[in-house]
Amino acid sequence: MEIVVGISDMRITNRPNQILVTHSLGSCLGLMVFDPSSGVGGLIHCLLPVAREAREGKTLNPCMYVNTGVPHMIKSMFAKGAKRERLVIKAAGCGRMMNVSNSFDTGAANLAALQKLLDHNHLRLSGSDVGGSIPRTVRFHIDSGRVVISSCGKSWEI
Repeated sequence: MEIVVGISDMRITNRPNQILVTHSLGSCLGLMVFDPSSGVGGLIHCLLPVAREAREGKTLNPCMYVNTGVPHMIKSMFAKGAKRERLVIKAAGCGRMMNVSNSFDTGAANLAALQKLLDHNHLRLSGSDVGGSIPRTVRFHIDSGRVVISSCGKSWEI
């Protein structure tokens, strides 16, 4: 059963029959985290790199931002039985769509924010498909931890 993860959203599950899927990753970060021993997996689709302070009266969606969403997802996975030392972490997206050059490259900034978080927590990516200028769809198979990327009629694993 496919569970769709939208922009600025995340899903966590330990149900092996589920596939977490997110569509149209361009400059956004798609991060898949899996604990093979507990079977807990999570997928987050972050839009922007860094959250600024929430404005008065407005609620901050932590999943919108890499620096708040990734820790939020991993802590939520720990609550379901995942363990830090067993995490398998994979990333996709962080591209520059339509090869537009501008002073703020959102994809590169998202990747830099992720790398800063990983470095700070002594974690590393075990696979990635980032950069470039293609949109990506990600399917994260919870039964095995497989991550399948598809774009432009082709599919591959990371």
